[in-house]
Amino acid sequence: MDNKEIRVIELFAGVGGFRIGLEGYNGKSASSNFNKKMSSNYNVIWSNQFEPLTPNNQYASIVYEAKFGKEGHSNQDIEKVIETNFDSIPNHDLLVGGFPCQDYSVATTLKNSKGLIGKKGVLWWSIYSIIKKKEKDKPKFLFLENVDRLLVSPSLQRGRDFAVILSCLYEQGYAVEWRIINAADYSMPQRRKRIYIIAYHQSSSIYKKIISCTPKDWILNKGVLGKAFPVLKNELDSNRGCISNDPKIVSDEFNKGKKVSPFFNSGLFLNGEFTTFKTKPEIRPLYPLKKILQNINDVSYDFYISPELKLKKELEKKQIDSETIYIKNELDMWKYLKGKKKEERINKINGFKYKYAEGSMTFPDDLDKPSRTIITGEGGKSPSRFKHVIQQESVYRRLTPIELERLNMFPDNHTKFEGITDSKRAFFMGNALVVGVIEKIGLELFKQINNG
Repeated sequence: MDNKEIRVIELFAGVGGFRIGLEGYNGKSASSNFNKKMSSNYNVIWSNQFEPLTPNNQYASIVYEAKFGKEGHSNQDIEKVIETNFDSIPNHDLLVGGFPCQDYSVATTLKNSKGLIGKKGVLWWSIYSIIKKKEKDKPKFLFLENVDRLLVSPSLQRGRDFAVILSCLYEQGYAVEWRIINAADYSMPQRRKRIYIIAYHQSSSIYKKIISCTPKDWILNKGVLGKAFPVLKNELDSNRGCISNDPKIVSDEFNKGKKVSPFFNSGLFLNGEFTTFKTKPEIRPLYPLKKILQNINDVSYDFYISPELKLKKELEKKQIDSETIYIKNELDMWKYLKGKKKEERINKINGFKYKYAEGSMTFPDDLDKPSRTIITGEGGKSPSRFKHVIQQESVYRRLTPIELERLNMFPDNHTKFEGITDSKRAFFMGNALVVGVIEKIGLELFKQINNG
């Protein structure tokens, strides 16, 4: 595979973040704001995007096809593809995907010949099914993304979910490295912390490099993640442990009764043993929120928060820390939701009274720091504690779809398409990943593949 095209399939593709990070967009790189050329040997030959919660409204898939074309793209439930049309999934070198964090517990099927299934966490089991059924031509590499709590879930058996994933990959002949990366630590515009997982099949040249060095040396110096996103080389807290290649045993027994996960933010898993470290990033200059903002003259009034706009319901009165405040308009409501609270509330169902307290959030958002994490509920006009609000010149306003795209390092208007609302575009970005992280990891992975 050296110096040849790397065939990629992209699962749970959303609006194509992995694809843009690996291939570039129109031949240009996200890290240059799509101004500089990017030479890439990655080629996404097949993709799948299906939203099971809205089976009749496949908006993300519509955007994906609009940007990348329909050829090689599937908008069918991936489980159905695997069960009824598996041959449509081409052989590939690299499988990528950002799969949701769910429950990865394991149950045996009624017929032993079918092996293991997940009780929940269906999308992980789709990945597992693909690599297992590609018996004679498994992908040499997997590149996955998830929320960082994967390392500590579930609450009653800390670390079990991640251990099940490692066990499945071990069973199928892979070594695995992982790292939690906050994009803002490396000069990217959003404080978005995610776990990135790379698996190397035992038939790959990189696997052979891993077994020739110590886990610490791989994690800190020689590994794909350590080279793409350098960490400090000082003394580190570490931990070691073993994981069976039987996912059912791991699901039932791993870390049972323990309140702390054995996994730290960086690690390597090889031949049933994991080594994990608490690494700290080599912080790069921060990328402030103000650098991604559109000119105020280009922003629709729909995004303005008006101190003159009266609330539709009657004047609201709130008792906070013995102080009575009056919410007269839209801006007051935003300030109230973002502010510190200690108040009595009443459960609308049973009338039970309880004390409610929460701390204050920065209002408006600090333009001189990287953005807070985008959430799926970022869109829409209704006031919210968690949506971004900025003050630009004398105007308080929400972020626009273009600005949300820029925070994830997508091209401007990537999600703009007829029939796709601004709220839906914001939802896409709340679900998306930071493309610049994928690009840097992809470039280093390609380099190591070709230096094997």
